[in-house]
Amino acid sequence: MKFIYKLSFLLFVPVLFSPSLFAQGRYDGPRTIADLQIAIEKVLEETGTPAVGIALVNKDSTVWVAGLGTANLEKNTKANENTMFRIGSVSKMFVSLAILKLHQEGLVDLNDKVRDLVPDVKFENSWEKTAPIRVAHLLEHTTGWDDMHLGDYAIDKPKMTLKEGLDFLPASRTSRWVPGTRMAYCNSGPAVAAYIVEKITGQKFEEYIRKNFFVPMNMENMTFFQTDTYKKLGATLYLDKKPQKYWNITVRPSGAINASPKDMAKMLRFFVNRGKVDSLSVISETSLKRMETTLTTTGGKAGLEYGYGLSNYATPYKSYVYRTHGGGVNGGLTDFSYLPNHQLGYAVMINSGDGNALNRITDLIREFQTKRLMPDKIFRRREKVKAVDVSGYYVSVNPRIAMTYFIDRIFDVRKVKSFDGVVFINGLFGGWSETHRAINERQYIAEETGKINLVTANDPMAGQVLHNGGQVLARVSPFLVYGQILLFGLWILYMAAALTYGIVWFVRFCRGRTLKEKTVLRWPLFASLFVLLTFILGNFGGKDPFELLGKISLISVSMMITTIGFALATFVSVIMIIKEHKADLKRNAYWHMAILSGLNLIAACYLAWYGVIGIQTWK
Repeated sequence: MKFIYKLSFLLFVPVLFSPSLFAQGRYDGPRTIADLQIAIEKVLEETGTPAVGIALVNKDSTVWVAGLGTANLEKNTKANENTMFRIGSVSKMFVSLAILKLHQEGLVDLNDKVRDLVPDVKFENSWEKTAPIRVAHLLEHTTGWDDMHLGDYAIDKPKMTLKEGLDFLPASRTSRWVPGTRMAYCNSGPAVAAYIVEKITGQKFEEYIRKNFFVPMNMENMTFFQTDTYKKLGATLYLDKKPQKYWNITVRPSGAINASPKDMAKMLRFFVNRGKVDSLSVISETSLKRMETTLTTTGGKAGLEYGYGLSNYATPYKSYVYRTHGGGVNGGLTDFSYLPNHQLGYAVMINSGDGNALNRITDLIREFQTKRLMPDKIFRRREKVKAVDVSGYYVSVNPRIAMTYFIDRIFDVRKVKSFDGVVFINGLFGGWSETHRAINERQYIAEETGKINLVTANDPMAGQVLHNGGQVLARVSPFLVYGQILLFGLWILYMAAALTYGIVWFVRFCRGRTLKEKTVLRWPLFASLFVLLTFILGNFGGKDPFELLGKISLISVSMMITTIGFALATFVSVIMIIKEHKADLKRNAYWHMAILSGLNLIAACYLAWYGVIGIQTWK
């Protein structure tokens, strides 16, 4: 699991030259395991990634299991198939498996109300009477809850129970929209589902998983804890080439598992063999199909085939759609993926936070795995379809992290064009493009896979929206889109000019020059200084967010003070500008600061609306 929330990269995979990698004078991807190993080792070298654990399987056998590179740089320990990595949020898959197994046994239903099952777990839902939070919502991340706050990530108590972890900072578990309508990834949802498992079975969640999954699947070392085996075999995690200490997440079911490539191969074969280990059926194929299906969002109800199921989501590659879950902790990333129709899959684990390295390796593996497969394409009718015109500008209305939504609301804008049954989605200033072809009035497919990846739906709060995979997009006015960008640009420009004036003013003051400017002109400057200090503190805190922002520290407290300082200085500057409008001042200086004060006031109101003024990052 990973704190830094948007793990998506646009990558270019370099050509990898090797004598064995030529075909008719042109490299077209690795053809053998030896070729694949050479290509992956080259990625490790180019990206500075210390080690990788790899597992490739098909229905009948384990194709390749290996550890490549260096598990510990300080001790020069080489990685192998027994080296243990931290798989982060891939751990969530076992929460869904546990619930589905109990569902098969008639002990719980995905439609059960969470409030009835665990009344001792705190959460707020304004729509509880008409739209209660249900078990499926916890696993599909459709509760409407904010993701866990930094304070949850920062605490490090290895002996903390699951219930103690859930009780630590329950404020994040407040529904921001009607449950069962929008998806927003939330680490506390699966943890609550795991607690339901504990309540039903009377066992600790980790012990239930060990007995019912790890043991039947013959996973010898897979564990949620920092065991003696992990201390011996675990790869050291690195972030910016610095070794990271072991992180004890407060809600272990959501991201604490440690596993070797050998363990991951067995987990993969469990999925590609549709819930069976040899002749033993651990879970039914019907349950796995439900795990792989998005149902509880309004987009899922409208037929969306790309999306998040029960701890399981779709990732397209050419004409194929892998079922996937990724994971990340500080200094470690994982990709667990399989193709149900072709009964093959892979797992990649690295002891680095370099998402570029992980994606380059997974691209190589996907190319290798699919090279000889028949296209997994669903052909649909291609005649022109009259579809709803969805052209316009859109913003996401299902942010994972409420704290940073004030940024996304301005800059993460999509431009949508609808023409002749085809919908094109671009970033506001270009840079990428998606194409969707209508098959009826409200459903659109991806050209390569034939899967429904875009639907229109009615949201109870936002009206008509687009569900594009996991994103829920609401239409906004172009005047708002460009107006807020214009205001932001002017704000930065005027603040930069004011700060330049401040430097000049300070130099003159240090030289003992007489300063004729009135104090009224300095208050907008002070407000701008508070903005600059907040930006600097935030960037510095981001280097170690758990320690510097997730706890009460000099950095986190200073950020709270500087945001309040900005609001107060802005308030005073507006009053002073109005009060001194007839004062004997240079008019160009006065009007510059008057405009800056107005822009500061707009910014302060905007930031206050989104909870940034007086922000307490440790809560």
